[in-house]
Amino acid sequence: MVNDPIIDDRDTALSADDLAALRENLREQRVFRQEQLHHLRQAQQLPASAADRADAPRECLTGPQAEVRSKLAASARMVLADIEAALTRMDQGDYGNCHLCREPIGRARLTVVPQGRYCTRCQQVREAGR
Repeated sequence: MVNDPIIDDRDTALSADDLAALRENLREQRVFRQEQLHHLRQAQQLPASAADRADAPRECLTGPQAEVRSKLAASARMVLADIEAALTRMDQGDYGNCHLCREPIGRARLTVVPQGRYCTRCQQVREAGR
């Protein structure tokens, strides 16, 4: 197997600077997801007649577009919950440990997925079991 720095779990030490950068990344992601949910809710709350107006936003359409919007909102809520949980783990001093094996999660993995709950190995096992 080729050593891919994105999934290399050998470097697990997180410095104070690493944690600060990860916290800032999580906060930025939280704002993005909150804004995404806000926009999706706004599009959903427009009156039915608004979809008939020529100046109505295209995302106000019903049918498949509404289903896509609903799935986007569900995904955004799920990611937002993961982000909030990661920030809570940081506050409690339990950030960066795998929820399954309890080993440290690789620094490179957390850089890519700062809300990650599992080390690369345990994540792969979980995905293989689906």
